Amino acid sequence: MESLKLGSLEVWPPVVLAPMAGITNAPFRTLCREQGGGLFVCEMITTRALVERNAKTLKMIRFDPAEKPRSIQLYGVDPVTVGRAVRMIAEEDLADHVDLNFGCPVPKVTRRGGGSALPYKRNLLRAILREAVRNAGTLPVTMKMRKGIDDDHLTYLDAGRIAVEEGISAVALHGRTAVQHYGGTADWQAIARLKEAVTEIPVLGNGDIWSAADALRMMAQTGCDGVVVGRGCLGRPWLFADLAAACALGRGDGESDGAGDGRLARPTLGQVAATMDRHATLLAECFGSEQHAVADFRKHVGWYLKGFTVGADLRRRLATSETLTGLREGLAELDPLQPWPEGVDAPRGKTHPRDRVHLPAGWLDDPYEVVVPGADAELETSGG
Repeated sequence: MESLKLGSLEVWPPVVLAPMAGITNAPFRTLCREQGGGLFVCEMITTRALVERNAKTLKMIRFDPAEKPRSIQLYGVDPVTVGRAVRMIAEEDLADHVDLNFGCPVPKVTRRGGGSALPYKRNLLRAILREAVRNAGTLPVTMKMRKGIDDDHLTYLDAGRIAVEEGISAVALHGRTAVQHYGGTADWQAIARLKEAVTEIPVLGNGDIWSAADALRMMAQTGCDGVVVGRGCLGRPWLFADLAAACALGRGDGESDGAGDGRLARPTLGQVAATMDRHATLLAECFGSEQHAVADFRKHVGWYLKGFTVGADLRRRLATSETLTGLREGLAELDPLQPWPEGVDAPRGKTHPRDRVHLPAGWLDDPYEVVVPGADAELETSGG
């Protein structure tokens, strides 16, 4: 177990918070960061919106003064625009690390040639990576991708080699194809195959990490250099405490809980309620609007309370609160001594696979054709 080296950056433990739209804003990153070290990536932003200095986009890349390293994930389809966006980040000192997203499986993105559809066009992918690295200066540039469009159109091994050739600092692989969306089981063996094919730079694994034990098992089975955690931390920022303890144990300087996971965080319902209160409060401070913050927090309620015994009426009131006072009144009704439920280290968020991947007409005809998708392929949709 070693630190994750991304160019001049050294990250310990080798754990990355995956960017998730509407989730990994500054308040949520703060909650996760306080639990343990790692790399905590902000919400994905589009390169076009950044270079056009869209007000909403500029607000999304705000970082807490204590947040180091600062990490931004970009999504773009035009090599020139991607290059301009990366140069802007480097010259204006907006972040310390840039990640490029090629994993989004959302139909409204793939049908325009973006997201997880783009790596099929090998030379377009190469052009984007080349422009990003060329304009990054000393900033490390990494990329995240999926296995491919479907099992008949796998791209991850070619993409991994292209990444090495173009100077990318690390690659992360979500062990699913675009057609799987978030359904089925992540293919960890694909991560192992990528690690065998890409030996010059770190390879990170992503998919089905619901606990610290899962992270250790992925690293042991695949040989990957670190893990990327997405849906597993929804409503569970303390997962990063588990991951830090497990990685310390793997390096030989941690304490075992007897189950091989390190010192597991198992908060009571009262402690969960306190975290929920703080999360909503931080959102209010970030957004400058209590109403906006509480409305945004509603989606987190079910994730935080998963597995706990909470009445349907109280759950509904918490999930429809309109003010911090109303939210806190509901939180006060929770049983503070109720222990952490067993068996909740399980999938969170949407899991259903898709019937097919929507692609532009003729997209699969020539994998080496350089066809730059239009501006409508850059939507503010994260995932991967």
